Amino acid sequence: MKKFLAIVACAAIAGAGAFAAGRGDKAADSGKMYIPLISKGFQHQFWQAVKKGAMNAAADLNVEVTFEGPESESQVDKQMEMLQAAMGKNPKALGIAALDSKAVIPVLQSAQKKGIPIIAFDSGVDSDIPLTTVSTDNLVAAGVAADKMAEAIGGKGKVAVIVHDQTSRTGIDRRDGFLKRMKEKYPNIQVLEPQYGGGDHLKSTEIAKAVINGNPDLKGYFGANEGSAIGVLNAVKELKKEGQIVIIGYDSGKLQIDAIKSGLMYGAVQQNPVLMGYKTVELAVKAIKGEKLEKHTDSGYVWADKTNLDKPEVAGVLYE
Repeated sequence: MKKFLAIVACAAIAGAGAFAAGRGDKAADSGKMYIPLISKGFQHQFWQAVKKGAMNAAADLNVEVTFEGPESESQVDKQMEMLQAAMGKNPKALGIAALDSKAVIPVLQSAQKKGIPIIAFDSGVDSDIPLTTVSTDNLVAAGVAADKMAEAIGGKGKVAVIVHDQTSRTGIDRRDGFLKRMKEKYPNIQVLEPQYGGGDHLKSTEIAKAVINGNPDLKGYFGANEGSAIGVLNAVKELKKEGQIVIIGYDSGKLQIDAIKSGLMYGAVQQNPVLMGYKTVELAVKAIKGEKLEKHTDSGYVWADKTNLDKPEVAGVLYE
């Protein structure tokens, strides 16, 4: 734990990219199996929780793991640079949470030719190159979010959606899972055209404010990841619409948990990011050893609201 806290402190001071590069050089010289994990971002508490799980696995399995991601989840080019740099350090396996499920394919093809096993986590790739994808079943989980929204607004009214992106597998599946369930089960609910905030809470705030101002009859708002949901929370507070719009989010983090406790947020789908990080490293080690993996590894999810935050099955996956 002390090692993990020290790592987070270094990242905060020196920047995620510089920190990760230094660790990569040391890992390559340590004599241990080196497994870099390239995430979609570094700033959200979600990714810090994934990293914590990965580092726990690294300690348990005696391997070297680095964890890095771009400052913003809109920086596809930056993630590609990190992926290329990791490839240049001759890893034994590689984990990737792709910001663009198609753009990464050429790099992963190169890794495959070199015999480097690829494990996708959080967000899949539009290719069969990854030996497995460790993720939430986002289509199903977003459908649950739609059911909860319908329940909260009485099955009718206007609802908005803000998503982190339309290029990653998580963005696509959470958007489509929510929209599909609404279309199939709730004909009296109008869902506005989804908007995209890049997972950035400031950009998402401005988008949500514009949507709310343009739709005074809006009854609900779904934020499809941590940054998106925080943006909606900020917008509702800035516009003094507390209690007038049902907010449903994805993931936890202190701001969302506090909002659920206060009643500002109705509830949120909770992934298990620590388990996700742990399983990614664990399965990478198995792949290095030649073990066969299932094509999908479900890291699970639960629904959290004010009534169940203290229950073990929910409390165990929250991170603040």
